[in-house]
Amino acid sequence: MLEENHTAVTEFILLGLTDRPELQPVLFVVFLVIYLITVIGNVSMILVIRSDSKLHTPMYFFLSHLSFVDLCYATSVSPQMLVHFLSKRKTISVIGCFIQFHFFIALGITDYYMLTVMAYDRYVAICKPLLYGSQMSRCVCLSLVAAPYIYGFANGLVQTILMLRLSFCGPNEINHFYCADPPLLVLACSDTYAKEMAMFLGAGSNLTCSLTIILMSYIFIFTAILRIHTADGRQKAFSTCGSHLTAVTVFYGTLFCMYLRPLSDASVEQGKIAAVFYIFVSPMLNPFIYSLRNKDVKRAIKEVFHKNCLLNK
Repeated sequence: MLEENHTAVTEFILLGLTDRPELQPVLFVVFLVIYLITVIGNVSMILVIRSDSKLHTPMYFFLSHLSFVDLCYATSVSPQMLVHFLSKRKTISVIGCFIQFHFFIALGITDYYMLTVMAYDRYVAICKPLLYGSQMSRCVCLSLVAAPYIYGFANGLVQTILMLRLSFCGPNEINHFYCADPPLLVLACSDTYAKEMAMFLGAGSNLTCSLTIILMSYIFIFTAILRIHTADGRQKAFSTCGSHLTAVTVFYGTLFCMYLRPLSDASVEQGKIAAVFYIFVSPMLNPFIYSLRNKDVKRAIKEVFHKNCLLNK
């Protein structure tokens, strides 16, 4: 009976951000612009870092991977969402839904810990400057980058397997614009207790663990900065952390709003708004946050434009 119930639903209908048809073309244009800015901004950041030898340092190595994860994160949702804005039937197959679910969870957790790795990098650079070269060697950097990917995709796989164990026998309308945990759990015909606990424990522990490491890193960083005697030295040290702190605030703030809430219809509607910020706004803003506040990146961008202008002439 459980297997029959599970196979009864062959596709889901994504209700999206709004059911008002007159808003669909407007939202399509808005989110298309946001997605294009996200793609151009993050790809440009990766190319600039790779093309400028002066940016071949651990900090920018991690930043290039953050840009890559942000790009993939937005891409896991944006293209299908854009298609649905112009479609009458906003459907997604069960397999497609769970694939999207897996990549969304995996890339989200990878993003948590990529930001955590970047905080650790700043801790070593400011608190242990003499040991920075040895503690952040190429081998260490590769390990620190690989760990978030491996851990993130392992977590995503566990959450997806738990979701696959549930049966869906109708209705099949997901009250969201992508395959997310809370609205999917509302549709399940079987007992969702284990999946709900795994969702809250996984989200809560990963958010708390990564954010605790970031906060502890910055406590040591601020303590070290306050020991710097010159105002210029303190300002320079703070400037290397400002961009990362801004990105952390935007990303983690919306994630806490999304996951650390009781499961209800009202929470799903609130979750849509929070999801817009961390799926679309945060990946779009990160390249600007890191480029506009960073002299090295701004210099590298100017050099790239200067070279292109000379080639065109």
